Amino acid sequence: QVQLVESGGGLVQAGGSLRLSCVASGRSFSSYAMGWFRQAPGKEREFAAAISLSGGTTYYADSVKGRFTISRDNAKKMVYLQITNLKPEDTAVYYCAADRTSYSDYTPKRRIEYDSWGQGTQVTVSS
Repeated sequence: QVQLVESGGGLVQAGGSLRLSCVASGRSFSSYAMGWFRQAPGKEREFAAAISLSGGTTYYADSVKGRFTISRDNAKKMVYLQITNLKPEDTAVYYCAADRTSYSDYTPKRRIEYDSWGQGTQVTVSS
């Protein structure tokens, strides 16, 4: 398994932007499809975005499509989530997750598919 640590969260005004980062430790980062989830207060953790092993395939939840961009740098063992035009409803703890897979284009979307999780980073959007 890999260990994941997120960073980049904070307090931002509506309409602003943030880039969340997730660094992985351990071997074979390029063997993991990566995803971002978020959990708002009082709500279930929900899928936001996923990226395949090489970064060539991405998938987004409908609620974030067009505003979120997931990317990865396998040499640095990093995955990123760029968020633009932030809205108050984006307020949540954002989690990075890793799914070991042998399928090069796979972008897992369900929580149960992920093997490793970070501790999360808080994003708060003020109106």
